[in-house]
Amino acid sequence: MPKKRSRKKQLPETPVKVTIESLAHDGRGVTHVDGKVIFIDEALPGEEVEFIYTDSRKDYAEGKVSTLFTRAADRVDPECAHFGVCGGCSFQHVESSAQIRIKQELLNDQFKRIGKVEIPELWQPLEGPHWGYRRKARMGVKYVAKKNRVLVGFRERRHPYLAEIDSCIVMHPIVGTKLLALGDMISGLTIRDKIPQIEVAIGDEQCVLSIRVLEPPTATDQEQMRTFGHEHNMSLCLQSKGPDTIVPLDGEPEIIPTYALPDQNLEFKFKPAMFTQVNYEINRQMINRVLETLNLNQNDTVLDLFCGLGNFTLPMAKFAGRVVGIEGDQPLVNHAKENARHNGITNVEFYAADLSKDLSDQPWANQKYNKIMLDPSRAGASEVLQHFKKWQPEQIVYVSCNPSTLARDAGILVNELGYKLVKAGVMNMFPQTGHVESMALFVK
Repeated sequence: MPKKRSRKKQLPETPVKVTIESLAHDGRGVTHVDGKVIFIDEALPGEEVEFIYTDSRKDYAEGKVSTLFTRAADRVDPECAHFGVCGGCSFQHVESSAQIRIKQELLNDQFKRIGKVEIPELWQPLEGPHWGYRRKARMGVKYVAKKNRVLVGFRERRHPYLAEIDSCIVMHPIVGTKLLALGDMISGLTIRDKIPQIEVAIGDEQCVLSIRVLEPPTATDQEQMRTFGHEHNMSLCLQSKGPDTIVPLDGEPEIIPTYALPDQNLEFKFKPAMFTQVNYEINRQMINRVLETLNLNQNDTVLDLFCGLGNFTLPMAKFAGRVVGIEGDQPLVNHAKENARHNGITNVEFYAADLSKDLSDQPWANQKYNKIMLDPSRAGASEVLQHFKKWQPEQIVYVSCNPSTLARDAGILVNELGYKLVKAGVMNMFPQTGHVESMALFVK
């Protein structure tokens, strides 16, 4: 049988000299060669570079810098030795205040281009620590037989392989400085090649690592994990299937991580795989801004959509007459109710509902709310916005982790539903990465 020829197109090998024209939303430099758009890793607007192709498609190509001829004023030397190989960060070569400016410009651009809406006033960006801030993560684990070692960390940039890293300086140091030690411990287990990932959940005081196991560990394996956990002040758990199968090691107590909102005198409990904000400092500032903006009092009835475990619901309930939280995930709703009880808050109700579906048969959806808070996933909230005609809120605060879906939804609120955009701005929830967290205020 003749060998099948590979259909993969041969990439040009000669470096190409270009000037970078602009920045893409993920932090890559943008230029054109023969009319085709090229996205180039670690290149900044105005820089003259030589790049080599890493991929080529019908309507765009990708590349990486091979020679930097001129250096943009915003460029800095990355602090992490693994930057460029590890895919966890894409912005370390950009000075910190410039990262925020770029994200703000991106937000402005998306509102104009996608939503056909101008931002009349910008909020001051919310800023916190630039390093060691990340408290939630899913890390990959891979036993490499040739090297007889276990890699723990994140995938290589634009590759499915795990990067060979020994630390992560955006991760909270209790875990970020222990990647090698974790890999060494796992490489001593009988199931070292049956562990694909670790779910990291770090509370204010507690650190829980949920280790996904494709085969049960032996008693000796568990003993090694237990010793490691005690030595490094971590609770190691086992996860055999989905998130609800996370259990402590035999004989170990279940550790429930918590985070506090000192300004509101609240404490939240959460299970390791549950969604919580990764950056506690920004989360606190963000909640304060929401409360300040909505200026709640006892006459307010507030609807909190995509409420999670009550991160915004409970602080708002401290000031409003009544708050109703809606979330698609039933375990999160149960946990939100538990957090309300834990904090002695009685003027809240939580319901599970798929907010992308018809809600007309839901009793809570047939009531009036004068203020609405929403914090959807990356997909945004376009389906649920149609219900705003019925609810007629005077004020809407929208928190978003995706500026393009926020811009699209802003267009619906302003151009279809008659709301006015008052303010918007970014929050530096994910420094050193291209992720843009933002907030917008709409009024009737």
